[in-house]
Amino acid sequence: MNAPLSSRKPRLAISACLTGLNVRYNAGHKASSLCLDLLDEHFDWVPLCPEVAIGLGTPREPIRLVGDPEHPVVTGTLNSTTDFTGPLREYGEQMAEQIDDICGYIFMQKSPSCGLERVKVYQDEGRPAQRAGRGVYAAAFCARRPDLPVEEEGRLHDPVLRENFIARVYTYADWQSQLRQGLSRGALTRFHARYKYLLMAHNPQAYRSLGRLLGSLNRDDDPAHIGSQYFSQLMQALRRCASRGTHGNVLQHLSGYLRNDLDRADKAELQQLIGQYQKGVVPLVVPLTLLKHHLRNHPDPYLMQQAYLQPHPENLGLRNAI
Repeated sequence: MNAPLSSRKPRLAISACLTGLNVRYNAGHKASSLCLDLLDEHFDWVPLCPEVAIGLGTPREPIRLVGDPEHPVVTGTLNSTTDFTGPLREYGEQMAEQIDDICGYIFMQKSPSCGLERVKVYQDEGRPAQRAGRGVYAAAFCARRPDLPVEEEGRLHDPVLRENFIARVYTYADWQSQLRQGLSRGALTRFHARYKYLLMAHNPQAYRSLGRLLGSLNRDDDPAHIGSQYFSQLMQALRRCASRGTHGNVLQHLSGYLRNDLDRADKAELQQLIGQYQKGVVPLVVPLTLLKHHLRNHPDPYLMQQAYLQPHPENLGLRNAI
């Protein structure tokens, strides 16, 4: 299958401790075997540690979030008089602007600087608030780069979340490649055509609304302006994980293109596997592999370009467990 994968490795920012660098408060690390073993072949890493970057040494006093979970303050766990909030926020804003060639970011979970969610926010009595907060650096970075795929390393151990994140990374990389080539009305239409079924699998409602957005394009519209709106909505839509139901719906649509090419037995076999997938008997890779087999025997140019068929490198095996 033709794939919309970039010819060069996408660059991913990553919390430096996850790469094995000894930057944690205890001068240790949190090396991630998932990142270093499974993903390393496919991505170029940009390790970042905001706490070290703002001048905190290793080892150092741990920091924590305190106060209002919506607007927490970062202090030392022992010395609460020093406020690190401003420097961490400013560094997040600075790096969001500076590393503009990344296609995603993997953050360290539960960190008062890097955690994306469920970070403890302590109150005056020393107990965490009922509502959790977000790491100050991560919040500042993500506010400046709302379309960038981001995820916590801990959540990537879930096969569905991992596949979703990596698919978004390669979509982001493909869009950046398109921007480098230039964005015309035709290029925007062709890009959407490639992502039609991936979008349908993740978010059928957004699939329809984005189709209407591009359908309303006229000669006077600025492709760059419409493209920016389109891509932002696309990336938000792809954050929703596809379900067995939506995957099954897409598989049925794709198989419909082959209805005049397959004999009765082949059609029945394909329908059986799609049904078994929807019931949870087999993983997605099973009906998808058979569908690709039939497409090789009966090529369809429109289907062969679909990002859905290979949204990420096949040897990552991300669809073997969903």
